[in-house]
Amino acid sequence: MKSNSEIILKTQSLAKFVTLEDKQLDLLQGVDLAVKAEETIAIVGSSGSGKTTLLSILAGLDLPSSGEVYLKKKAMHKLNEEQRSQVRAEHVGFIFQQFLLINSLTALENVMLPAELAHNDNAKALALSLLAQVGLSERANHFPAQLSGGEQQRVAIARAFITKPDILFADEPTGNLDKKTSTHIADLLFDLNQQYGTTLVLVTHDLTLAKRCQRQVEMREG
Repeated sequence: MKSNSEIILKTQSLAKFVTLEDKQLDLLQGVDLAVKAEETIAIVGSSGSGKTTLLSILAGLDLPSSGEVYLKKKAMHKLNEEQRSQVRAEHVGFIFQQFLLINSLTALENVMLPAELAHNDNAKALALSLLAQVGLSERANHFPAQLSGGEQQRVAIARAFITKPDILFADEPTGNLDKKTSTHIADLLFDLNQQYGTTLVLVTHDLTLAKRCQRQVEMREG
Protein backbone atom coordinates (compact mmCIF):
# COMPACT_ATOMS: atom_id res chain seq x y z
CA MET A 1 0.00 0.00 0.00
CA LYS A 2 1.34 3.43 -0.91
CA SER A 3 1.70 6.10 1.75
CA ASN A 4 -1.43 8.22 1.69
CA SER A 5 0.61 11.38 2.14
CA GLU A 6 2.82 10.72 -0.90
CA ILE A 7 2.29 13.31 -3.63
CA ILE A 8 2.21 11.41 -6.93
CA LEU A 9 1.34 14.34 -9.21
CA LYS A 10 2.13 18.03 -8.78
CA THR A 11 2.05 21.19 -10.87
CA GLN A 12 3.42 24.66 -10.18
CA SER A 13 2.35 27.79 -12.10
CA LEU A 14 1.37 25.66 -15.08
CA ALA A 15 0.49 27.65 -18.21
CA LYS A 16 -0.31 26.75 -21.80
CA PHE A 17 -0.86 29.22 -24.61
CA VAL A 18 -1.03 29.11 -28.38
CA THR A 19 -0.46 31.96 -30.79
CA LEU A 20 -3.13 32.48 -33.44
CA GLU A 21 -2.04 35.00 -36.09
CA ASP A 22 -0.94 37.91 -33.85
CA LYS A 23 -3.03 36.97 -30.81
CA GLN A 24 -2.09 34.78 -27.84
CA LEU A 25 -4.77 32.40 -26.63
CA ASP A 26 -4.35 31.31 -22.99
CA LEU A 27 -5.54 27.72 -22.49
CA LEU A 28 -4.15 27.32 -18.96
CA GLN A 29 -3.05 30.04 -16.56
CA GLY A 30 -1.09 29.46 -13.35
CA VAL A 31 -2.47 26.05 -12.41
CA ASP A 32 -1.23 24.70 -9.06
CA LEU A 33 -2.34 21.18 -8.24
CA ALA A 34 -1.17 18.38 -5.94
CA VAL A 35 -2.62 14.86 -6.05
CA LYS A 36 -1.86 12.25 -3.40
CA ALA A 37 -1.25 8.57 -4.11
CA GLU A 38 -4.51 6.59 -4.28
CA GLU A 39 -6.60 9.77 -4.31
CA THR A 40 -9.53 10.07 -6.72
CA ILE A 41 -9.94 13.55 -8.16
CA ALA A 42 -12.39 14.95 -10.70
CA ILE A 43 -11.54 17.93 -12.89
CA VAL A 44 -14.78 19.66 -13.84
CA GLY A 45 -15.72 22.83 -15.70
CA SER A 46 -17.56 24.08 -18.73
CA SER A 47 -16.53 23.16 -22.27
CA GLY A 48 -13.41 25.12 -23.25
CA SER A 49 -12.28 25.69 -19.65
CA GLY A 50 -9.02 23.79 -20.25
CA LYS A 51 -9.82 20.40 -18.68
CA THR A 52 -8.54 18.18 -21.49
CA THR A 53 -5.52 20.44 -22.09
CA LEU A 54 -4.61 20.09 -18.41
CA LEU A 55 -5.07 16.31 -18.51
CA SER A 56 -2.80 16.03 -21.57
CA ILE A 57 -0.04 17.92 -19.78
CA LEU A 58 -0.48 16.04 -16.48
CA ALA A 59 -0.19 12.74 -18.36
CA GLY A 60 2.89 13.83 -20.32
CA LEU A 61 1.10 13.75 -23.68
CA ASP A 62 1.81 17.47 -24.11
CA LEU A 63 4.22 20.02 -22.66
CA PRO A 64 3.31 23.25 -20.84
CA SER A 65 4.33 26.63 -22.26
CA SER A 66 5.66 27.48 -18.80
CA GLY A 67 5.52 26.12 -15.27
CA GLU A 68 6.38 22.72 -13.86
CA VAL A 69 4.70 19.30 -13.74
CA TYR A 70 5.99 16.34 -11.73
CA LEU A 71 4.73 12.78 -12.11
CA LYS A 72 6.20 10.24 -9.70
CA LYS A 73 8.79 12.95 -8.87
CA LYS A 74 9.93 13.09 -12.49
CA ALA A 75 10.07 16.58 -14.00
CA MET A 76 7.88 15.96 -17.04
CA HIS A 77 8.33 19.52 -18.34
CA LYS A 78 12.06 18.85 -18.78
CA LEU A 79 11.74 15.50 -20.58
CA ASN A 80 11.63 14.87 -24.32
CA GLU A 81 8.85 12.84 -25.95
CA GLU A 82 10.77 9.55 -25.72
CA GLN A 83 11.49 10.06 -22.02
CA ARG A 84 7.87 11.06 -21.28
CA SER A 85 6.70 8.01 -23.21
CA GLN A 86 8.84 5.82 -20.96
CA VAL A 87 7.31 7.38 -17.82
CA ARG A 88 3.82 6.81 -19.24
CA ALA A 89 4.61 3.17 -20.05
CA GLU A 90 5.86 2.54 -16.50
CA HIS A 91 3.31 4.45 -14.45
CA VAL A 92 0.23 5.60 -16.42
CA GLY A 93 -3.04 4.16 -17.69
CA PHE A 94 -5.58 5.91 -19.94
CA ILE A 95 -9.31 5.74 -20.61
CA PHE A 96 -10.75 8.00 -23.32
CA GLN A 97 -14.24 9.04 -24.36
CA GLN A 98 -13.70 7.54 -27.84
CA PHE A 99 -12.50 4.12 -26.49
CA LEU A 100 -9.53 4.14 -28.95
CA LEU A 101 -9.44 0.38 -29.38
CA ILE A 102 -7.51 -1.09 -32.30
CA ASN A 103 -10.15 -2.32 -34.74
CA SER A 104 -8.01 -5.12 -36.19
CA LEU A 105 -7.44 -6.69 -32.75
CA THR A 106 -9.92 -8.72 -30.70
CA ALA A 107 -11.04 -7.56 -27.25
CA LEU A 108 -8.50 -9.95 -25.72
CA GLU A 109 -5.67 -8.70 -27.96
CA ASN A 110 -6.53 -5.06 -27.21
CA VAL A 111 -6.31 -5.72 -23.47
CA MET A 112 -3.10 -7.75 -23.81
CA LEU A 113 -1.29 -5.11 -25.86
CA PRO A 114 0.07 -2.81 -23.08
CA ALA A 115 1.29 -5.84 -21.11
CA GLU A 116 2.98 -7.27 -24.22
CA LEU A 117 4.67 -3.94 -24.89
CA ALA A 118 5.94 -4.08 -21.30
CA HIS A 119 7.33 -7.58 -22.07
CA ASN A 120 5.04 -9.27 -19.55
CA ASP A 121 5.05 -13.02 -20.28
CA ASN A 122 1.76 -13.37 -18.41
CA ALA A 123 -0.15 -10.95 -20.66
CA LYS A 124 -2.81 -13.37 -21.88
CA ALA A 125 -3.72 -14.71 -18.43
CA LEU A 126 -3.88 -11.18 -17.01
CA ALA A 127 -6.05 -10.00 -19.90
CA LEU A 128 -8.46 -12.93 -19.53
CA SER A 129 -8.74 -12.25 -15.79
CA LEU A 130 -9.51 -8.56 -16.36
CA LEU A 131 -12.04 -9.33 -19.09
CA ALA A 132 -13.76 -11.65 -16.61
CA GLN A 133 -13.80 -8.85 -14.02
CA VAL A 134 -15.52 -6.48 -16.46
CA GLY A 135 -17.96 -9.23 -17.49
CA LEU A 136 -16.68 -9.81 -21.01
CA SER A 137 -15.20 -13.32 -20.89
CA GLU A 138 -17.60 -14.48 -23.59
CA ARG A 139 -16.72 -11.53 -25.84
CA ALA A 140 -12.93 -11.98 -25.65
CA ASN A 141 -12.60 -13.00 -29.31
CA HIS A 142 -14.92 -10.32 -30.67
CA PHE A 143 -13.57 -7.32 -32.56
CA PRO A 144 -14.49 -3.74 -31.50
CA ALA A 145 -16.99 -3.40 -34.36
CA GLN A 146 -18.88 -6.38 -32.92
CA LEU A 147 -19.18 -4.77 -29.47
CA SER A 148 -21.57 -2.13 -28.13
CA GLY A 149 -20.23 1.21 -26.89
CA GLY A 150 -20.49 0.07 -23.29
CA GLU A 151 -18.67 -3.17 -24.07
CA GLN A 152 -15.90 -1.29 -25.89
CA GLN A 153 -15.44 0.98 -22.89
CA ARG A 154 -15.25 -2.06 -20.60
CA VAL A 155 -12.48 -3.42 -22.83
CA ALA A 156 -10.75 -0.03 -22.57
CA ILE A 157 -11.00 -0.15 -18.76
CA ALA A 158 -9.51 -3.65 -18.67
CA ARG A 159 -6.70 -2.47 -20.96
CA ALA A 160 -6.00 0.52 -18.72
CA PHE A 161 -5.55 -1.63 -15.61
CA ILE A 162 -3.50 -4.49 -17.09
CA THR A 163 -0.15 -2.85 -16.36
CA LYS A 164 -1.29 -1.96 -12.80
CA PRO A 165 -0.57 1.75 -13.35
CA ASP A 166 0.22 4.05 -10.44
CA ILE A 167 -2.08 6.67 -11.91
CA LEU A 168 -5.03 6.48 -14.28
CA PHE A 169 -6.18 9.40 -16.42
CA ALA A 170 -9.78 9.21 -17.65
CA ASP A 171 -11.08 11.80 -20.13
CA GLU A 172 -14.92 11.84 -20.21
CA PRO A 173 -15.02 8.02 -19.80
CA THR A 174 -18.83 7.95 -19.90
CA GLY A 175 -19.28 10.80 -22.38
CA ASN A 176 -20.46 8.60 -25.27
CA LEU A 177 -22.73 6.31 -23.24
CA ASP A 178 -26.36 6.33 -22.14
CA LYS A 179 -27.20 6.91 -18.48
CA LYS A 180 -27.63 3.25 -17.47
CA THR A 181 -24.44 2.16 -19.24
CA SER A 182 -22.59 5.18 -17.79
CA THR A 183 -23.48 4.14 -14.25
CA HIS A 184 -22.29 0.58 -14.89
CA ILE A 185 -19.01 1.80 -16.40
CA ALA A 186 -18.46 4.17 -13.45
CA ASP A 187 -19.07 1.31 -10.98
CA LEU A 188 -16.47 -0.83 -12.76
CA LEU A 189 -13.97 2.01 -12.92
CA PHE A 190 -14.18 2.85 -9.22
CA ASP A 191 -14.26 -0.81 -8.12
CA LEU A 192 -11.12 -1.68 -10.08
CA ASN A 193 -9.48 1.56 -9.05
CA GLN A 194 -9.97 0.71 -5.38
CA GLN A 195 -8.89 -2.90 -5.89
CA TYR A 196 -5.61 -1.90 -7.55
CA GLY A 197 -4.93 1.12 -5.30
CA THR A 198 -4.62 3.38 -8.33
CA THR A 199 -4.66 7.16 -8.27
CA LEU A 200 -7.50 8.40 -10.50
CA VAL A 201 -7.61 11.76 -12.28
CA LEU A 202 -10.93 12.10 -14.05
CA VAL A 203 -12.10 14.80 -16.45
CA THR A 204 -15.87 14.95 -16.76
CA HIS A 205 -18.90 17.14 -17.48
CA ASP A 206 -20.98 14.71 -15.42
CA LEU A 207 -21.31 16.12 -11.89
CA THR A 208 -22.84 12.85 -10.60
CA LEU A 209 -19.69 11.04 -11.74
CA ALA A 210 -17.46 13.80 -10.35
CA LYS A 211 -19.06 13.50 -6.91
CA ARG A 212 -17.95 9.87 -6.71
CA CYS A 213 -14.37 11.17 -6.49
CA GLN A 214 -12.87 12.22 -3.16
CA ARG A 215 -12.17 15.70 -4.48
CA GLN A 216 -13.48 17.95 -7.27
CA VAL A 217 -11.41 20.69 -8.88
CA GLU A 218 -13.26 23.23 -11.02
CA MET A 219 -11.58 24.82 -14.02
CA ARG A 220 -12.67 28.28 -15.10
CA GLU A 221 -11.16 29.81 -18.25
CA GLY A 222 -7.90 27.91 -17.78
